[in-house]
Amino acid sequence: MKPALLPITMAAATALMVAAVSSRAQAPGVYALHEVPEGATLHKVTADPAEYKGRKALKVEFTEAANKERPGVGGDMPTFVLIPTNFKNGTMELDLLGRLNGKGLPDARAFVGLAYRVDDEARFEAVYLRPLNGRKKNPPSPRDKRAIQYFAYPDWKFGRLRREYPDGRYESGADIADDEWITLKLDIDDTRVRVSANGKEELALTDTKAAPEAGAIGLWVGRGTEAYFANLRITPR
Repeated sequence: MKPALLPITMAAATALMVAAVSSRAQAPGVYALHEVPEGATLHKVTADPAEYKGRKALKVEFTEAANKERPGVGGDMPTFVLIPTNFKNGTMELDLLGRLNGKGLPDARAFVGLAYRVDDEARFEAVYLRPLNGRKKNPPSPRDKRAIQYFAYPDWKFGRLRREYPDGRYESGADIADDEWITLKLDIDDTRVRVSANGKEELALTDTKAAPEAGAIGLWVGRGTEAYFANLRITPR
């Protein structure tokens, strides 16, 4: 090979490699969640294959050590099964179920959801459900308007969002209940997110609280919850 052609050849090979990595990172992903996904890490939770109400799923709960810790100020902590991917925009859809496990605080609501754009435990955004606040449970006001919650860790947890936005724009009601399978879908586009539960759009935000930087995805669970996750489908855009 002529010396003059070597830099050009190496540059072309590098470009092809970068393109291939980018293509893999942006490819659609399907996770049955019959077991812990390859490469996933557990952040203050346990995760075990299970079968519940006719579905094979991943059962996720706080570890015993996490249950003994002082609850994080404002709640909404990095407690999830972290799946390595490079998701920024697109749709995520999965089936999930939350029920109380008797290890939470009196205000536990079977918290279960999805975290996205996760940078380890430093930053992430999330949408989670409070199934015990679902309209199917006929909760008193204002709980009937608090079945779905968006937050951005670490700066914009639900407590701060409620204080600074008393109109409740970062949460909404939903026709859901605890101990039942729910299909949750997030359609994410930079600082916009639309949230659907069982095929019905319940929350639409146009000004989310974090810079849209690509990151991993987390199967998120809150204190006091026995959560089940199945059939995760990721379609980047």
